Amino acid sequence: MTRRAFELAAIGVGQVSPNPLVGCVIVAENGEIVGEGTYIFDDVIHAEAIALEQAGERARGGTAYVSLEPHDHQGKTSPCSIALINAGIKRVVCSLEDPNPLVSGLGFKRLRENGVEVVTDILSHEAAKLNEKFICWHQEKRPFVHLKMAMSIDGRISLNESVSTVLSGKESAQKVQELRHEYDAILVGGNTAKVDNPNLTDRSGKKRRRKLVRVILDNRMQISADSVLAETAKETPTIVFSNSNDQKKIEILSKKGVEIVLIDARNLPEVLEQLRIREIQSVLVEGGTAIGGAFFDAKLIDKVSFFMAPIIIGGKAPNAIGGNGAREMAEAMKLQNVEMQQVGDDFVVTGYPFSKDEG
Repeated sequence: MTRRAFELAAIGVGQVSPNPLVGCVIVAENGEIVGEGTYIFDDVIHAEAIALEQAGERARGGTAYVSLEPHDHQGKTSPCSIALINAGIKRVVCSLEDPNPLVSGLGFKRLRENGVEVVTDILSHEAAKLNEKFICWHQEKRPFVHLKMAMSIDGRISLNESVSTVLSGKESAQKVQELRHEYDAILVGGNTAKVDNPNLTDRSGKKRRRKLVRVILDNRMQISADSVLAETAKETPTIVFSNSNDQKKIEILSKKGVEIVLIDARNLPEVLEQLRIREIQSVLVEGGTAIGGAFFDAKLIDKVSFFMAPIIIGGKAPNAIGGNGAREMAEAMKLQNVEMQQVGDDFVVTGYPFSKDEG
């Protein structure tokens, strides 16, 4: 039943940020599933409330399986912990404590004080992965950063720095759209914006609460006023971080709807802070070389996905990760929970960097 709660929570992908993904299953005393709920931001009602409404009196004496600790504070809705108590739920099985320090543990405390049995740490690793963006948002006080790079099998991302090069197959292209759907923002450097002239949109076709925000780090103000990004900025939110003093170009871009934030684009902590202020919970970084290297050097990567095409480019073509890099093996990024998946002819390697304490 816990995994069913995860499945219900995942329905909310793209529709809950900056809040968490939550699913709930109510099981009656006889073992029958009598209620299910998924939290969707715009619907306001929480997963527990939806499931309890479905269950009605059949919830009394039953068990609630929830993917995240029921909240115990009054917000847009009344506390779910109290709703569970009032419905006569006798047992709550919950995988994960809420990472928000203002509410963490309070829901469990309320339930126990009212005689409800609380079982925790069930499939907690899977639960943490499901809400990894929300957890980072509260624990690190910044957006979750996922570095995604498309490359040849020898780690090159294009034929040279001035040529837009398509490396991945159509299956990988669809996979990337599904990945974009999970994130609040997509980020590239000014050179990528100039060379590729990309759309940087979510074309997965799936429901999302807010449009994918496009972020460009561009101190040299390379983005063209005639680019797709600039021409569509009034329809799709577009933010350019730059310390450029090119007032004429700033004025032109601003009139087209581009939001210009005048800070040093190399100051990644400040960039992420500005995104946090805008309630952007997660960022998909799609390169290029300099941007990937900058996030690597700053140790601001929470997850990586490398889409590797079965081709070899060689020569002086740019590598996936630039920057200063590791000077010794101890500084190399070690990955854990690594997964490899074949997508069409390509291979996708995904992993999580070890933290300082873990590494």
